[in-house]
Amino acid sequence: MGKKMSRIGKLPISVPAGVDVNIDGYSVTVKGPKGTLSREFKPSMKITLDNGVLAVTPETESKTDRSLHGLTRTLLNNMVTGVTVGFKKELEIHGVGYRCQKKGKELDLTLGFSHPVVVSDTEDITIEAPAPNKIIINGIDNQKVGQFAAEVRGLRPPEPYKGKGIRYVDEVVRRKEGKAGKGKK
Repeated sequence: MGKKMSRIGKLPISVPAGVDVNIDGYSVTVKGPKGTLSREFKPSMKITLDNGVLAVTPETESKTDRSLHGLTRTLLNNMVTGVTVGFKKELEIHGVGYRCQKKGKELDLTLGFSHPVVVSDTEDITIEAPAPNKIIINGIDNQKVGQFAAEVRGLRPPEPYKGKGIRYVDEVVRRKEGKAGKGKK
């Protein structure tokens, strides 16, 4: 059985109009309507731009290079997507009296603590609160958006009895019965 190339790594990335890609050795800079992202890649990955198509080829067929092939391609694709469309994560707040409100660059969260929790926009991340129980986190860097969303969720993760807390929109929270086994729902 011959060694296979990464299936994801082989897929070319088409660079949309209005996006400028600059490859400088192992460093790639992608500039688009929403901003600029730069990243250093491993020397063993050869990144080429030809007629508006980005391609990644591993220098060798070693196990390490094969595993980095798909990752490198995905990271590059996320950079192109980030500067054109951007990334967003949506969170929901569940619980009586739990709510959020955007004031300028700050998001005030009332989460059942004795004090309000304040989260601010950063230079890479903008927060929206379209409803008192909805939070939308936007940014061009997928990793930073995911990390920020995880930190906000971590302020009050959903608990298993009543499901109160902050959760991702598509998250399923496993519920538990109360101690009595037949208590109120």
